[in-house]
Amino acid sequence: MANSDWSLDDIALDRVETERVRWHEELFLLLAGASFVETGSDLYTRNLVERFHDDADVSSWLTDHWQPEELQHGRALRAYVNRVWPEFDWQAAFAAFLADYSRSCTEEELERTHCLEMAARCVVEMGTATYYRAIRDLSVEPVLGRLVGFIQRDEVRHYKHFYRYFNKYNDIEHNSSRTVCGALARRLRNILPNDAECGLWYPFQARNPHASRKGPEFRRAVGRAKALVRRHYPAPMAIRMFLKPLALPPIVDRLSYGPARLAQRLLLR
Repeated sequence: MANSDWSLDDIALDRVETERVRWHEELFLLLAGASFVETGSDLYTRNLVERFHDDADVSSWLTDHWQPEELQHGRALRAYVNRVWPEFDWQAAFAAFLADYSRSCTEEELERTHCLEMAARCVVEMGTATYYRAIRDLSVEPVLGRLVGFIQRDEVRHYKHFYRYFNKYNDIEHNSSRTVCGALARRLRNILPNDAECGLWYPFQARNPHASRKGPEFRRAVGRAKALVRRHYPAPMAIRMFLKPLALPPIVDRLSYGPARLAQRLLLR
């Protein structure tokens, strides 16, 4: 049961202008990788549900809304990838990805308190919302633009839910801004190397079976994909979302160059 105001029936795959995107290797990697991470969302949903088992409001929202919507993102992205690149064996590449990715999706990776984990989830949703915004802005194919626009709206709404739960728990835990900032920074540092590069590697490997994950071919491909996103990345939006859990007064928010620089440097590296 999802709250999304769209479904796969709203994605007109028969109208995809394949010739406008099929040649785009970086876009293939970005979309296939995103489809893997979204489809694997049940791994970390289970960990979060277990952590928040004592809060029926949170656990039911995670199970009944967040996870189904994330899985819908994965199905929609997979359908688009299969439409444009039908020769790509999505299932085989995903199986290899999942075996690797599942090793990093453990309960030990969660923050030590409910509040700090919700702060970390805000960072993850900030990352996905801005990622899909960048994909939407760089896309020249209308069906893809519509699809990632739908996903981006979902991710922004997810951010708002996690932010509300963050405030709920912070009223109990009374964490300092420094403590919250530490949780934000820790999750931000892990997003790109853990999720993004793992997602990019397995589509790349499927097309380049003799390449090495640490080799120059893959590193160049990652660099090109990141550069493409970087050129369209909504950094001001990302920084605002990153700083919001710190609840800085307006004047302090404008002068918060330290946290803002940290966020921008890590997001655009």
